[in-house]
Amino acid sequence: MDPSEIRKKIRRFRVLILGRANAGKTSVLRRVCNTRENPEIYNSAGEKIDATVLEASTERGLHDIENEMVFPSNPGFVFHDSRGFEAGSEKEFEQVKAFIKERSKETKMSSQLHTIWYCIPMDEAHRSFTKGEIKFFSECDTGNIPVIVLFTKFDALYDTAYAQLKSKGKSMEEAEELAPKHAEESFAIGSQLKFLYHSKEIQHHPKCHICLPNMNKEDADCGPLIELTARTLDNEALQQLFVSTQRTNLEICTKYAVER
Repeated sequence: MDPSEIRKKIRRFRVLILGRANAGKTSVLRRVCNTRENPEIYNSAGEKIDATVLEASTERGLHDIENEMVFPSNPGFVFHDSRGFEAGSEKEFEQVKAFIKERSKETKMSSQLHTIWYCIPMDEAHRSFTKGEIKFFSECDTGNIPVIVLFTKFDALYDTAYAQLKSKGKSMEEAEELAPKHAEESFAIGSQLKFLYHSKEIQHHPKCHICLPNMNKEDADCGPLIELTARTLDNEALQQLFVSTQRTNLEICTKYAVER
């Protein structure tokens, strides 16, 4: 059977992953699909194309949001990526809005856009929201499609947390052990989340968020992201599709199978 025909028969869960350059998007996708390989790329006609279209480029218009990224290790996941509007580019932003709007109209479940993961890295010095991120959450109404913010490279905050714990009298060993938890607790009451959920600039708040450290490591745990995504899906059939598609966490499969 032709590979394109095989792909059509696979039940597919579709994710739009957004975020500025070097936000750790590919690392997250590799962990979710439990692979170190690069994805295969297909155009809107289902034809496999040169994977070099994923390579970073300063030239606009080379990347098509309709392209599908599929990892052979888990072909049930279909990922779409958008580049170019993190600096506030109107053209690329309108393309993202149009893509979300058109996919939300699809009647066939496998063609619909099911969720959006928006990656915001924590390893940059200012760690503030870019114009593109503010624009997205201010102007892009995703309707029933849930948006989850992924604070990637969260381990970049551990050094600051370690220093704070040391200044409070903790030993080196204690500070190192407690740093991840302290970083999450400090972040939970920090300015980024207050802005994201309470700022008047933000008209369309995300469904929820998650902090993801060390996604570039092979033993990184993406289970919390998988479970959180499943919980945001209020359609039982869609939730079942997602749970059956993911292969990285058998506990989640068992949990939802028992609940059903």
